[in-house]
Amino acid sequence: MSGNWRPPSSTDVARAAGVSQSAVSRAFTPGARIAEATRAKVMAAAEALGYRPNLLPKILQTNRSGIVAVVVGGFYNPYFAMTLEAFSLALTAAGRQMLLVRVDSDRVLDGVVDQLAGYRVDAVVSALALTSQDAADQLAKLRIPIVTLNSDLAGDWIRSVSSDNFAAGEAAARLLHARGGTRFGFVAGPADSPAQVAREAGFAQGLASLGLPPAVRAGGGYDYASGEAAARALFAGPERPDAVFCANDLAAFGVIDTLREAFDLKVPDDVLVVGYDNLDMAAWAPYRLTSFDQDVEALVEAAMALLSVEAGATCVARTVPSQLVERESTRRR
Repeated sequence: MSGNWRPPSSTDVARAAGVSQSAVSRAFTPGARIAEATRAKVMAAAEALGYRPNLLPKILQTNRSGIVAVVVGGFYNPYFAMTLEAFSLALTAAGRQMLLVRVDSDRVLDGVVDQLAGYRVDAVVSALALTSQDAADQLAKLRIPIVTLNSDLAGDWIRSVSSDNFAAGEAAARLLHARGGTRFGFVAGPADSPAQVAREAGFAQGLASLGLPPAVRAGGGYDYASGEAAARALFAGPERPDAVFCANDLAAFGVIDTLREAFDLKVPDDVLVVGYDNLDMAAWAPYRLTSFDQDVEALVEAAMALLSVEAGATCVARTVPSQLVERESTRRR
């Protein structure tokens, strides 16, 4: 390519189409008034020249880029890939551009404040939670909508959409009891995860409301290895649970494999197991895991709606019901 090459300009398109430069601008502006014949000539000339409009002047003029930052982390967990795909489809359908921002954390958005401040974006969405008020206050200073999933915090610029984690925990207790569980275990997620806290609290409340003893707990992560370690801890002693609720599916997979390989216990004959997220793997033959589906599409739809809520509005947090999907892991023969 020649060192003197430059990309085609709107002036070049106007000259090739035989129209004014303002006509070129209107042709590429959604909703602008322009005759269809003129628009067609402009588009044909632009295609022939390989012209693409420069968005920078518009960004500088309106202080809006049309870009939404999608903050992601924890790609070991298919749940985050599911939410990323759903956000990508929703933003494209809304005519927004997506800026992918990766962070090291698999749970929280708090550490990305400084990074986001450096981008010219119109909004931020993330499946990661905000867990500190200081981080929420810092993000609010950006004065753009911030929508997170499964967070406790909300405010003028901070909005939250959550799965009904507490209600699911209660439902898990009722289901395990109804399927014959008598001694209960809980495989916990990270302590700083609002979703984990709500799921465990709901499970505890569900057991208490049935007059059942509290669950023994182990764990502390959302990954497969945490499930393995939790199973070894819960089943090392003589008082083994016969019904276990896991904070997410990946940990549940680790539990099921460890019960089979290390303790020669079968699911569901010896131990009932329930997970959370309803990953595709939950339906696979080695697991057939009963799980709660967060309804990622509904979560993202609600998040997109909150992007347009004005600052200061009181409706800044929404809850989406989770759906129980029962499989063989809670169906004793």
